[in-house]
Parts: sequence; structure tokens; C-alpha cells
Amino acid sequence: MIILGIVLLIIGFVAAVHIIWILGIIAVVVGAVLAIAGFGGREIGGRKHWY
Repeated sequence: MIILGIVLLIIGFVAAVHIIWILGIIAVVVGAVLAIAGFGGREIGGRKHWY
């Protein structure tokens, strides 16, 4: 999700489309939160590991 967010940020910046840029920021933040929670040993969606 972090990679998707970065791609959306780049596309939004290059194409000057504000909504894509905002979606990219949201995707990066959500991906980072899920990654931090996963590294901390928390279960996310009933699973301890996402592959």
C-alpha cells in the first residue's frame, strides 16, 4: 500500500491532479500504520503476517 501511495503521489504531482495526490497521501499513511502495527506483533484482520 505504501508503494501504491508513492505512485499515486508521483502521478498526482506530475499530472497536477489534486485528488490523486490526496489519495496517495492517504494510502501512504494507512500503509505505514499497518506496517508499524504488523511489525509490532499486532494482528491485523485476524492475521499476524501479511504476505
